[in-house]
Amino acid sequence: MSRGELADFLRRRREALRPAQMPATAVHPPGLRARRTPGLRREEVAALAGVSTSYYERLEQARAPRPSPQVLTALGTVLRLTATEREYLARLAGQLPPGTDADRVPVPADARQLLHRLGSIPAYLVNDLENIVAWNAAAAALITDFAQLSVQERNTVRLAIRLDGTLCSAPVGAEGDFARQSAAHLRAAGARHPADRALGELVNEYAAHNPDFVAGWRSHDVRPRPTLRKRLHHPELGELELDRQTLLMPGTSLRLVLYTADPGSPSATALAQLGDDEQGLLEAT
Repeated sequence: MSRGELADFLRRRREALRPAQMPATAVHPPGLRARRTPGLRREEVAALAGVSTSYYERLEQARAPRPSPQVLTALGTVLRLTATEREYLARLAGQLPPGTDADRVPVPADARQLLHRLGSIPAYLVNDLENIVAWNAAAAALITDFAQLSVQERNTVRLAIRLDGTLCSAPVGAEGDFARQSAAHLRAAGARHPADRALGELVNEYAAHNPDFVAGWRSHDVRPRPTLRKRLHHPELGELELDRQTLLMPGTSLRLVLYTADPGSPSATALAQLGDDEQGLLEAT
């Protein structure tokens, strides 16, 4: 049980709720007692969850014993947690066993076939450490030749650090989205593998580089962001406006990352050209 992490997560989710979101009978009237913070009070969450105020206060103070599955279910309902957040809460509370290396299975053959069949759509697979474990030719042509990188460098976070401001950037209004998405993925992975030293090193490395990652990490926001807008400055194709879409591969902890463009856009035309060029290269060799 990660008492400190559990306490911080509960406090942040409680403070994110607004009294107006709750039934009128469940919260104190505004004039009864001035609110020092915009979120719900601890006693309000406790009453809605059916636990004593003192017990909930001890949970947020990292002094309470492990909550039962029933209490976690009630808190998840009161705090309006998503399915991903409920799993995260259960792992912090020690109600789900830590993951093992056996969970990180090799890339299934059908997943490799899918990458190949995507053709001109750049795509790769990442594991819960953000390591790129398989890719297609279009992804290598768009981003970098992954085969020439060491295993440690073949990681989306480390590539973001290395290529930031050169190959990849974010359009106006999307600054920090990738860093916050990475924080969400690594937070969830950290709850599954709390003793993973490599994951801790990766988190520290990115935190030293990107303040948006730090903010996302501290917020415990583990909700997935399936689509990000990216701007790529390709040396041959010029500037591309692309959507970076992430899909979970069923039955695995792997995620499929694809880069697509709006139909009919100059970026879509450029991606098609990239696919044609790469196909020709593959046929020639």
